[in-house]
Amino acid sequence: MLEVTRVEVAYGDAGAVWDVSLTVRERELVTVVGPNGAGKTTLINAIAGLLPIRAGTIRLEGRDLGGLASHEFCRHGVALVPEGRRLFGGMTVEENLEMGCYDPAARKFRAESLERVYVIFPILRERRQQRAGSLSGGQQQMVALGRALMARPRLLLLDEPSLGLAPTISDQVFEVIAGIHAEGVAVLLVEQNVVQALAIAARAYVLEQGRIVAEGAAEDLARDPRIREAYLGQQ
Repeated sequence: MLEVTRVEVAYGDAGAVWDVSLTVRERELVTVVGPNGAGKTTLINAIAGLLPIRAGTIRLEGRDLGGLASHEFCRHGVALVPEGRRLFGGMTVEENLEMGCYDPAARKFRAESLERVYVIFPILRERRQQRAGSLSGGQQQMVALGRALMARPRLLLLDEPSLGLAPTISDQVFEVIAGIHAEGVAVLLVEQNVVQALAIAARAYVLEQGRIVAEGAAEDLARDPRIREAYLGQQ
């Protein structure tokens, strides 16, 4: 479904991602893990069309996305939940959710999609007329996830969904991500919480200093002594 081949991304003359290749198959959940500053957000923003690539190709279902305007990615079935959520704090929960279906193809299913989001996140139905900026961090992350689902994506890109959340709330968010994937949505998850990311993913890539240094089945990487020592503090 998604093919990233030898991609390089830079900020001016400063390189941030080098020679990165990865794939996400149809209905697959893949994670990219690594330490803070490894280039994970840069990579996923490039895949979402928010950053230009200096070299390489990004293909979705065989189509080269190079040169495509970022707002066009949604029309091709890609939705991003960005780091930090990026909600409109002065707008209501429901108004924020509706921002996810601005595309005419998605807007036709507005009512159906809203109901789906409210079934997944019942608290948002209760808070639908409340300003998004007044919600807790966990509830705001629910809105950000719901907004992405309103676009009816085939590929969901998630950038650090557990960032800043209490452990119990983080657990709930990962359960929801697993549930969304179970419905048939392909997911590329960028995450610093290695334990939770590897627990729900089928395959994983380890990114360090802008380069892929390991890849494989998530359960195999979770057992790898190098990964356990570097990221789980276990020897």
